[in-house]
Amino acid sequence: MSSHDSVPASRKNNDASNDAASPDAQPELAPGLYVVGTPIGNLRDITLRAMDVLRAVDVIAAEDTRTSAPLLASFGARAQLIAAHDHNEDAVARRILDLLAAGRPVALISDAGTPAVSDPGARIVRAVLAAGFTVSPVPGPSAAISALSVSGCEGPFLFAGFTPPRSAARRAVLRELALLTHTVVLYEAPHRIVDLACDLALEFEPGRRIVVMRELTKRFETVHALAIGELRDWLVTDPNRQRGEFVLVIDGLRERDDDRIEADRILRLLLEELPVRSAAKIAAAITGQAKNALYRRALELKGAA
Repeated sequence: MSSHDSVPASRKNNDASNDAASPDAQPELAPGLYVVGTPIGNLRDITLRAMDVLRAVDVIAAEDTRTSAPLLASFGARAQLIAAHDHNEDAVARRILDLLAAGRPVALISDAGTPAVSDPGARIVRAVLAAGFTVSPVPGPSAAISALSVSGCEGPFLFAGFTPPRSAARRAVLRELALLTHTVVLYEAPHRIVDLACDLALEFEPGRRIVVMRELTKRFETVHALAIGELRDWLVTDPNRQRGEFVLVIDGLRERDDDRIEADRILRLLLEELPVRSAAKIAAAITGQAKNALYRRALELKGAA
């Protein structure tokens, strides 16, 4: 028996695992599309497998090559970079299909976090799957999941991503989300966060719990729980709180308030034709609710219309 044959199988497996984890030992990747999660802030959140894949692939499709180039260089990845953004996804998908047909492995990354989740990439993944090629997830950071883990919110959740930029469309979306018993996760950009806070206070119960998070895993990370009705004032009290990328996690509706929902529906219909005082008076007669409370609510709805 040779010395090689005398090595226990368990020892061989351990040695193989150690070799795979070594920075200098790159895996042989099968042809396919590798969807790789990258850090959302702290560079040390990159996984060992993600680094292996990014170093081993021939081509990396990135949302913004200018952003990704220094990130990839810091991990020792030297693959060819191609831009894959909202405006060229279909063309890039065709190019990636050609690469896969030639037997080359390709990675897909976004600027930060997991691709194809409120970032470009879904159409590319769809095309690759439709063509019968392999798509492999390489799990990594996700702002939505990271936010949920520190929110204290329970139960199933709905990831709604970014809401529409215009208030009327945004409020229509929020109106539907406010009726869900699921926890709701939203993304928002800094220049729209105050507008979103105003619309949230109109469409959700002001006392509903929300956790606002900004700059997750970065130097000025903030995680703050408060009532939805307090969010706008909290943001404007300190302009620094309006900086950075936001994730908002909102508690689901505990008990459906059908009376409030119906009163809002009636007020909205009446306000299309009548002044606030008249709308509140008629709504009070229809619903049996207090006229003064309906008047205040009508003012809120009219002012935000």
